[in-house]
Amino acid sequence: MTALPGETPGTGGTDTPQDAVSPPDEAGAQEPAADADPASDGAGAGEVVDPASTEAAEPDAGAGAAAANTDGVTEAEGASADAEGASADAEGASADTDTEGAGTDAASAAPELSEAQAELAAQRELRERIEQRKAAKAAPIAAGAGLSGTAADLLAAVRAVESGEKTGSAFFASPAPAQAPRRTAPAAAQPPRTPAPQAAPAPQSASPEALDTVRSVLVEGGAPEALARPAVGALGEQAGELLRTDPWQLLAVPGVRPEQADGFARALLGADCGPDDGRRTAALVGWVLERAALQGHTALDAGDVRAALAERAVSDPDAAVLDAVEEGVALLFQEGGDEEPEETEADAAETDGGGLAPDADAPGEPVRILLGLDRYALAEESLADGLARLVNTCEKAADWAEAAAAAPSPSAAELIRTTAAAGLVAHSGGEAARAEPAALIAAARGLGLRAFGAAHSEDGRRRLSAATGDPDTAVTLAGLLSGAQGPGRDEDGALALDLLVVLDAPQLDVESAAVLVEALADGARLVLSGDPGVLGSAGAGRVFADVLAARTCPQVVSRTPDPGPIGELVSGIGIGELNQVDAPGKEVVIVPVRDAGEAVHRTVQLVADSVPRAFSIPAAETQVITVGHGGAAGTRALNEALKQRLNPGPGRFGGFDPGDRVVHVPAPGRAVPGVVRSADAEGLHLDCGGVPVVVPQERVESSVRHGWALSAHQAAGMRWPAAVVVLPGDAAQGLSRPWVYTAFGRGERHLSVVHGVDQALPHAVAQVPAQERTTRLRPLLEALPTPDAAS
Repeated sequence: MTALPGETPGTGGTDTPQDAVSPPDEAGAQEPAADADPASDGAGAGEVVDPASTEAAEPDAGAGAAAANTDGVTEAEGASADAEGASADAEGASADTDTEGAGTDAASAAPELSEAQAELAAQRELRERIEQRKAAKAAPIAAGAGLSGTAADLLAAVRAVESGEKTGSAFFASPAPAQAPRRTAPAAAQPPRTPAPQAAPAPQSASPEALDTVRSVLVEGGAPEALARPAVGALGEQAGELLRTDPWQLLAVPGVRPEQADGFARALLGADCGPDDGRRTAALVGWVLERAALQGHTALDAGDVRAALAERAVSDPDAAVLDAVEEGVALLFQEGGDEEPEETEADAAETDGGGLAPDADAPGEPVRILLGLDRYALAEESLADGLARLVNTCEKAADWAEAAAAAPSPSAAELIRTTAAAGLVAHSGGEAARAEPAALIAAARGLGLRAFGAAHSEDGRRRLSAATGDPDTAVTLAGLLSGAQGPGRDEDGALALDLLVVLDAPQLDVESAAVLVEALADGARLVLSGDPGVLGSAGAGRVFADVLAARTCPQVVSRTPDPGPIGELVSGIGIGELNQVDAPGKEVVIVPVRDAGEAVHRTVQLVADSVPRAFSIPAAETQVITVGHGGAAGTRALNEALKQRLNPGPGRFGGFDPGDRVVHVPAPGRAVPGVVRSADAEGLHLDCGGVPVVVPQERVESSVRHGWALSAHQAAGMRWPAAVVVLPGDAAQGLSRPWVYTAFGRGERHLSVVHGVDQALPHAVAQVPAQERTTRLRPLLEALPTPDAAS
């Protein structure tokens, strides 16, 4: 069956409920289901099967559906619960803007820096000047009231660093002196470290005094005391003092919305606050940019920010944006045009009317003004420079001809030859193409090089180990960066390796990628390998897509197709076609349902009875994937029903029982499947792919959820012997081609589709591509000198 045209489903936001200020509800992912009326006449791929069951449908665990969800980015895994707090500065205030020449000063101080680096350096210098001027006339603080100028800045910096609110590097007005070129790691091979069992690190505990202070302020402002701990985590030990003087900083706490922060501020400040209060508008700008980051954007068009402020009753959005830039809440960038801005952030975009707009008289390419948070701007800049360093420092004369000739496939041979002559390579392909990076690693090791592969998950690591035949060659990305897995570091602090292949590259967010590239020694080779059709990273950025689009390195596209009916089905989805495939062994089964209640019932029946009986695949090896966490057939409802059938119990360990399948989210964007083993005073003991993990008691509620059913974002980078994809009618608007491509590709031997969205499924595959993310990495890569870039 080919895909049918139709109307594009509307997409909605992924905002959390607005009725009350409450702690975030979901661990690592807040992916609402979508509201939509079912279309007529079902459509699917594969064989239609109506399981012979006369049982009554199990009751729904919930009713209704949340706001619609968009594909990939706006699926917003980790949007409410585990998203990091906003990084808006609290010590900045309104100041003069006579800072002409800041950009040129920074450029002259470090002429070897790129234009983008010079721009960021100028912005740092601007903020330092503003803070110095403000410190001299700021209101007294509780301690150090007699300090001003540089001394006050140093005191504020020390407090911010001690509280964890900022890193030490955030307080330098100009970039640190250029480091000496890092020595290439010694050629002698070192025995790789055996991966050690890991335990979930306990979060940095807040002091009782800080928690008590925050609780008192929250109660005074009418907010729940339960927000005390996340507030300290987001704002640091001085959270109580900060919230009392600037109540809108409550927006830095995940899950808090502007109307809730407004009510909190009114309760504390009374008539002294209004919609145009500078503290409010600055916090709103930071909140809008943080929301954009949760949807994958590292920057946002200034017009979009102004529109969002206007929706929040800000009377002069232009002035509010300029004030936020001057106070260091956001950075301003210019895209397009002939030159980079030469004035201050505010002056660069200021028109005669005081607004933000490109110069109407400037000829050539239109200028686009972007706003972004400094953490993502610096990460993209660091990543671009690091990738250029790898391209330019690699030895290009390596002779790997014999290794290429012995490769198991033409595509593997091409990848080996390309990697021999380049420091950075982009490799793309489907599931079967993962054998090519494995062949590259084996070939490089045969040449005496220290070659390793890093996967997104423990499951990916296991599959890579099986492909290379050597478990010591495969690590997870998190394990590699933490030092728990892999070769360790050399005497210069760089990873002691010569070649690193990163699989599941689309799951790389910009901050993780920047840390990884910075850890590679000069002369090391990096191969980014992945399937461009899957959902993007849960964190901000689109690293793999930007590298492919910038064409600053050689690209190898695999010619190895994915086998079998599932491979044929997924390959068609990748080009926008939902085809009916021959599945003589019932590798692909479509189960039509009329409503969400029937969808839950059929899903439980498939996992507990049908799949084990027909394919000898136990329930523990079958993964359920659905569109959202909410709704009558979201992950919460499905997990409740599956637990009742597969592992009933009272939930005596914080809602969990031994044997429960769970997903642990140790950090935003990381979903680690596991099984509950026990619990004690230390916390909840999990077995995550053979790695013991202990989740402290205070973290269980926020970072552990039942895991029989996952979202597609949580399942990305992993595969199971069987997958059951649930598409209830209220999820139609959350479907997109990348979502369907990712979900349908998670089953190795069998795929069941519980189908209740009718024509919305082929429509999504044919006409709803991935939503674009606004990032700056591609232009940064294109601007950097890369003499060996692919044409």
